[in-house]
Amino acid sequence: MKDYSFPHEQFDDLLAANAEYTKSFQYSELTGSAAKGLAIVTCMDSRINPLSVVGMRSGDAKILRNAGARVTEDVIRTLVLATYLLNVKRILVMPHTDCAMARGDEADIHALIDEKFGVDTRSLEFRTTRDQKAALAVDVNRIRAYPLLRDGVTVAGAIYDVKTGTIVPVDC
Repeated sequence: MKDYSFPHEQFDDLLAANAEYTKSFQYSELTGSAAKGLAIVTCMDSRINPLSVVGMRSGDAKILRNAGARVTEDVIRTLVLATYLLNVKRILVMPHTDCAMARGDEADIHALIDEKFGVDTRSLEFRTTRDQKAALAVDVNRIRAYPLLRDGVTVAGAIYDVKTGTIVPVDC
C-alpha cells in the first residue's frame, strides 16, 4: 500500500520559507477579483513573473499558466468564470521567446520523453508549435470567438522576450 502522508523531508524548505512569509503577510485584505480587470495567459516558464512584466502586484490580475501559454479547454473554462465572476475585462495571451514548446513538434517532445525516461506520452497533446505568432493568433481568436465569454471583454496577444523583459504586441 502506498504511503500518502505529507512528505515533509522534500518540502521542509518550502514550509520554513512560508513560516517567514507569514510574519510579514500583507495580502489578507485582497479579494478574489482582479482589481485591474486583467487576466494573463502565459507559460509556466520560471523566467516569467507575469505581474511584474506588466507593472502589477498581487490581487491586480488573474494568472493562468501552462506549457507554451496555449489556450486549452481548461483555460477557456477559467476565463469564462473570470469574466463573469472575478472582474476580468481584458485578457492578454503571452507566450515567450526561447520556449521549449516552440522548438519542436509533438513527435519530437514525445520521442525525447520516451528516450530519456522510457515513458510513452503519445496519449497527450502538448500543443507545440514552430510558429509562435500563428499559434498566438489562433489562441487569441479562439478566446474572442468563444460564445460563453462575457460580452465586452478585450483580448490581445503579445510575446514576452525572456532576454530583455519586453512584451511585443502581435496583431491577431
